[in-house]
Amino acid sequence: MGFIPKIQFLETMEKNRSYLLVSNHTSMIDIMMMLYISKNPFVFVGKKELARYPLFGFFYKRTCILVDRQNSKSRHAVFQQAKERLDKGLSVCIFPEGGVPDDLSIDLDTFKDGAFRLAINHQIPIVPMVFYDNKVKFSYEFFSGKPGLLRAKVLNFIETQGLVLQDKRSLNQKVRQMILRELQNKKPRQN
Repeated sequence: MGFIPKIQFLETMEKNRSYLLVSNHTSMIDIMMMLYISKNPFVFVGKKELARYPLFGFFYKRTCILVDRQNSKSRHAVFQQAKERLDKGLSVCIFPEGGVPDDLSIDLDTFKDGAFRLAINHQIPIVPMVFYDNKVKFSYEFFSGKPGLLRAKVLNFIETQGLVLQDKRSLNQKVRQMILRELQNKKPRQN
């Protein structure tokens, strides 16, 4: 597609260890970047509505843990399905914004707590990542974007050993601040 990924790693993931992968969500190319960055096998947690799209939905249903965000039973089922995948040695990827912000001027939307609850419940490290250029290079606006460099950075991991569920809000805010600070320090390239 004409994209050249350039990834900076502050830490690297160990083989055969489970992690919670999180990043800002600005583009459909975020999914491909996540797959490019992580050499450890993982499963996405994604919204159920996307499964209705022809062809894409067929593969999406088979490779993701689907969540209906309006249904509390569905949200609770995600935790059981994630546990099964983590028990098999997989990692889990969640975009904690819960979707792509509608307003393109928003650098980073509010994070939901589910990802952080999952990390604490399973005492797995969080791997925060920042995608700098994805919104500019491959946005949701029709006929926008262009080929070029896609920069990303894997930030320092955050351990959850010893944390309890009451820590999920502060963990949420800590991860969001790390990603937001990084986004604000390195604005997307326009070329």
